[in-house]
Amino acid sequence: MKPVGISVLTICGIDELPEHGPRAVTHVLSLLDPSWPELTSFGTYGEHRRTVLRFHDVINPDPGMTMPTPDHVRQILAFGSELAAEAEVKADRHLLVHCHAGISRSTAAMVSLLAQIDPQEPEDQLFARLRQIRPQAWPNSVMIGYADDILGREGRLVGALRRHYGHQVRARPQIREWMTQLRRKRELDMAE
Repeated sequence: MKPVGISVLTICGIDELPEHGPRAVTHVLSLLDPSWPELTSFGTYGEHRRTVLRFHDVINPDPGMTMPTPDHVRQILAFGSELAAEAEVKADRHLLVHCHAGISRSTAAMVSLLAQIDPQEPEDQLFARLRQIRPQAWPNSVMIGYADDILGREGRLVGALRRHYGHQVRARPQIREWMTQLRRKRELDMAE
């Protein structure tokens, strides 16, 4: 089930952006590293609204890296509020959320937006929907923690994230090595 007034939900990485140009994308949320250059792919898109947030995909403080903050998540949710208000008036919105690879920041943003749009939907169902949109999703745990707090989910979103990680580790055993190399072992340890 898609949010009312939003007909298409897409998550992708930077390399995939050109293929979505012909798909009538109406709203884009770009989550980029702070020093990443402006993207040219959107020149092939039709009329759309785009919000850009810049922070690194990290879960631990690291010199020279910009951690995700509660303010970043609030900005994502403000974008979602604007989209929801517009979708009530104009149907057939197409939301595209992207980060560098379309795996962590963008998937954390999408599940946060889904949780905001449908506050009654069970958290495990939100992550099941996320996997339908982006099967390789590995949401940034810091961002999910902030969304859980801001949306008043009382730890349920983080609990569902743990089960999602467990699902992903079982479905994609190679993810263990990859996340270890990316210094995301703490998230692997969260997996149930």
